[in-house]
Amino acid sequence: MLLFRNVNLVWASILAETLKRLGLKTAIACPGSRSTPLTVAFAQNPQIEAIPVLDERSAAFFALGIAKGTGLPVALVCTSGTAGANFYPAAIEARESRVPLLILTADRPPELRNCHAGQAIDQVKLYGNYPNWQAELALPSLEMEMLAYLRQTVIHAWECTLFPTPGVVHLNVPFRDPLAPIPQPEAEALKSEFSSVEFFTGIANIDPTLKPACAGFVPVAPPFRVGVGRGIIIAGVAQPRWAKEYVLAIAHLAEALKFPVLAEGLSPVRNYAHLNPNIISTYDIILRNEQLAEKLAPEIVIQIGYFPTSKQLRAWLTGKKPPTWVIDPSHHNLDPIHGQAIHLRTSIENLCATIESGQMETSPYLEEWSDAERKVRESLDPTLAEIDYLFEGKAAWLLSQTLPPGTPIFIANSMPVRDVEYFWKPNNLEISPFFNRGANGIDGSLSTALGIAHRHQPCVMLTGDLALLHDSNGFLLSNKLVGHLTIILINNRGGGIFEMLPISQEDPPFEEFFAMPQEIDFAQLCPAYNVEYELIAGWEQLQERLNPLPETGRRVLELRTSRKADAKWRKENLEKLAAEIEYM
Repeated sequence: MLLFRNVNLVWASILAETLKRLGLKTAIACPGSRSTPLTVAFAQNPQIEAIPVLDERSAAFFALGIAKGTGLPVALVCTSGTAGANFYPAAIEARESRVPLLILTADRPPELRNCHAGQAIDQVKLYGNYPNWQAELALPSLEMEMLAYLRQTVIHAWECTLFPTPGVVHLNVPFRDPLAPIPQPEAEALKSEFSSVEFFTGIANIDPTLKPACAGFVPVAPPFRVGVGRGIIIAGVAQPRWAKEYVLAIAHLAEALKFPVLAEGLSPVRNYAHLNPNIISTYDIILRNEQLAEKLAPEIVIQIGYFPTSKQLRAWLTGKKPPTWVIDPSHHNLDPIHGQAIHLRTSIENLCATIESGQMETSPYLEEWSDAERKVRESLDPTLAEIDYLFEGKAAWLLSQTLPPGTPIFIANSMPVRDVEYFWKPNNLEISPFFNRGANGIDGSLSTALGIAHRHQPCVMLTGDLALLHDSNGFLLSNKLVGHLTIILINNRGGGIFEMLPISQEDPPFEEFFAMPQEIDFAQLCPAYNVEYELIAGWEQLQERLNPLPETGRRVLELRTSRKADAKWRKENLEKLAAEIEYM
């Protein structure tokens, strides 16, 4: 929809209309004067959902969550000055976790920069090297050559958010006054001469959410073949758009090679257990048994996606230095342990088409891993089942068995992601895990979860108290949510992750400067934002609240736990479970 009120609005509405025709569905707009033309253009385009959000940092993570959930780029709009700087954390996360975002920062014109005109900072290349591409647009003009330039630049920007690897694109958009839609005769005169059909012909909507074919070009012939011997597949941190196809491809590779699949909790693999009989979910515990870890040393490693969270796994592979093949279509370096790694720049779905099924029924090495997995689970699961007090690690274990099938769950950083890796039980519920593990920060957790839940099926968030408080401004946009989000709040009064580190033994300054316990009463905080609140007293109560989930609204289910007692449990029992594995 084009608006011919004045020069700025023609320019902004052509930008918005071009994006709409490319496939843009959602634009997040933060308040401000300099961005008025952009905000009006998006708000008045009936085929774009324009959502106003007060806080820029929260807005950016909300956009990130929507993009994670849909696979489509989301446009972010803000005014000039420090507003755009608040997008920075989400821009970093989007780059590192490969989420398409298009950032549009309005700016003062060149003559009002570097002269203390007010609300003017240097916004060119504001996000450093994190964007896939960045540019400053020309000042708005009604010349057809300039309008064509704008159209083609926007097309290029959209494509750069998606290819070759999804990420951030930043366009700095300067405007002169008038910013409001005050009529200008020259703009209104253009309406009778302008042909939308001719101008927008040829814009292709390349839908990145379409299922990819399971065949493609593999640039390097993989050296792993049926009968290769002692090898493992690491299904690392991943949130693929088409989870079932992704899991099936990994299962096909594992079955052909007879390799165990060490499946990170932040991978969909554990939630499709029926598709892959070779899942190893307790590798972090298994590798704490030094004798067994030595016996299970692999000859080859196939890493799919980002490396898992487990420090035990990293230390084990760093010490063994096996040849490693990293399967991932991006141009990123995914070898954090700097081993003997070679990247195959292709997807696991493409690779699966080149691997023939094997004839072996099993392998002794696979049986050793499977036997260790069985023994740990036979001890771990009853142990967790018998815990009747609110041990925070049990929350992850219970969620893996309680959530309705297909539920999206956002897992906040710090202890929740560790507990998911330790305790998330393989299941057939096809749960969809989401997370911000690109930069691993706690910022924007609530806003991201709300974005994932927006126009999605009922969603769950697992978070600690500090991560939720760090993004409490996300509650300001929760009334924009179309759908439902249940927040499972593990309140251990501080940073539980630091209890696992050596600094925890140094108090002071540990408690005040690292654990940083807060005194917020969530029973009072939630009503201030019109968010439903309930204190959970036991596991049966939690299970009843999680299945079924409501269709609309936001609620917080708080579990009050003991940070120090839970850290002590992990330290003692993870080592005990490892020691109890019978040496094979």
